[in-house]
Amino acid sequence: MTPSARLHADGLTRCPWPGDDPLYLAYHDTEWGVPEYDDRALFEKLILDGFQAGLSWITILRKRDNFRRAFDGFLPEKIASYDEKKVHALMNDAGIVRNRAKIEGAVTSAKSYLAIMERGPGFSTLLWNFMDGQPKVNRFKTTANVPASTPLSIKISKELASRGFKFVGPTIVYAFMQATGMVNDHLVTCHCHETCGKQARTPRSATQ
Repeated sequence: MTPSARLHADGLTRCPWPGDDPLYLAYHDTEWGVPEYDDRALFEKLILDGFQAGLSWITILRKRDNFRRAFDGFLPEKIASYDEKKVHALMNDAGIVRNRAKIEGAVTSAKSYLAIMERGPGFSTLLWNFMDGQPKVNRFKTTANVPASTPLSIKISKELASRGFKFVGPTIVYAFMQATGMVNDHLVTCHCHETCGKQARTPRSATQ
């Protein structure tokens, strides 16, 4: 696959990684790189990125609806209360990635999320304060230029790990940052590069 942007049959030039998969193309066009400020939505994406470790994102994307069903809509309050019986049930759910460490990690991360929400500063605020509330807009020409991690993703990874989150290594965190629009890593020739920053969901100041 060429590492540069591709012109598609609909006349739009896109990053090469979604290929021609309709589900992946829709995700690329409408979600990836769009700044996300909603606490729960950010939590969901971080947990799913943790499940992605060692797998491809399209694998998780195809199972996302199953994950949402199995994990009670990714409501942290519910996930934090999961007991061994629930973990066992999830390990027998063929619709998700059945990895005990990742499932138990999601429960631990939910508890950490609740602590941040209850004691401050709030999950979205914690993350976006690293960015001063604004996405970092990169101007990469090919995917070969896009890093797997950055000094900032290392810093955020350490912060999350110190607060008890699991599966938050620097590479996972950077993929999370890309997906949630903390950084805009659409290639400069991709049609989404100029528009995704204008599609922010529930924007608010980082200090709110």
